[in-house]
Amino acid sequence: MVDYSKWKDIEISDDEDETHPNIDTPSLFRWRHQARLERMEERKKEKDEFERKKNEFQRKMNETKAKIAECKGPDLESLKKSLADLEREDQELQKKEDELRKKEKQTPWNVDTISEPGFTKTVINTKPPRAKDENLTEEEKEEKMRLFIKENEKLLKQFGMLRKYDDSKAFLQQHTHLACEETANYLVIWCINLEMEEKHDLMAHVAHQTICMQYILELSKQLDVDPRACIGSFFSRIQVAEKTYKDSFDDELNQFKARIQKRAAEKIQIALKEQEEEERKERLGPGGLDPVEVYAELPDELKKCFDSQDVPLLQATIAKMPEHEAIYHMKRCIDAGLWVPGKNDDEEPTMKENSPKPDAAPTVSTEDLD
Repeated sequence: MVDYSKWKDIEISDDEDETHPNIDTPSLFRWRHQARLERMEERKKEKDEFERKKNEFQRKMNETKAKIAECKGPDLESLKKSLADLEREDQELQKKEDELRKKEKQTPWNVDTISEPGFTKTVINTKPPRAKDENLTEEEKEEKMRLFIKENEKLLKQFGMLRKYDDSKAFLQQHTHLACEETANYLVIWCINLEMEEKHDLMAHVAHQTICMQYILELSKQLDVDPRACIGSFFSRIQVAEKTYKDSFDDELNQFKARIQKRAAEKIQIALKEQEEEERKERLGPGGLDPVEVYAELPDELKKCFDSQDVPLLQATIAKMPEHEAIYHMKRCIDAGLWVPGKNDDEEPTMKENSPKPDAAPTVSTEDLD
């Protein structure tokens, strides 16, 4: 049964009743409205003050009960007395609360309160909450990304190659699980690799698909909904977008491509440095020195000996040099592998037939230096 009694007493609008002709009607209406607003404000303050006292009382009650549960000393009796006082106060608060409810129920509705909601509706989402990446460790994120790519790489490449908005929209609506951060991350990595391979046009195309995905993800954050729910909204908007929205999209796309080009160049430089370091490590001599660096620091007369692979000339040049200087350079040549000492005194010195060119630190190989 519906209780209609609450609609019996409703204060009519300020300007609906009739007044005496000699009365300043507009002023009377304003005064009535102001008086009613003041009464409503007083009731609100009274209610707020009661709620404050009630919360403070509840805090004291909880603290007292906690102390009684933990106390085993002489203070126990005083705590029990305090609890009894609080229980009496609780009864008074209950009476006050009943009075406020009764007063609120008896207050007629008016033009300022009649449109206020009488009840609210709570909707509980039965779907499990989405996993938050910020709660995952770096290892878990990497494993999640690796598994996602393994299961969806073919679909990711298909999406990256689409050209029309309608095709992209239909494809994502058919594979809604692709609307996620992992897809955006994969497309970014793919763009960098394409740029490093100098496939600039293809990179620009995949970059467009990347920005589409990032716009979908950003829209989901703004609306606080699942990205899958934003697929249709984004593509419908971008197809009929105003000039400012489309210009913003194009500007973001151009900035993204510039970042990709910069990052690709950085990765190429890093790869070259790593390759150079690997080559340097591979050519290190038995003493751990780089033959290229050692050769570059040799005196010109010693460089000519290594360039010509002439062992007798090398022996003669060494003999003419100051002893300490000759020892220093030959020790470095040995540590760099440019000079290989002989195993015994009977073997004749020889040159390696496939020694490097002068600009690559030539290596002289002999079995002894007399």
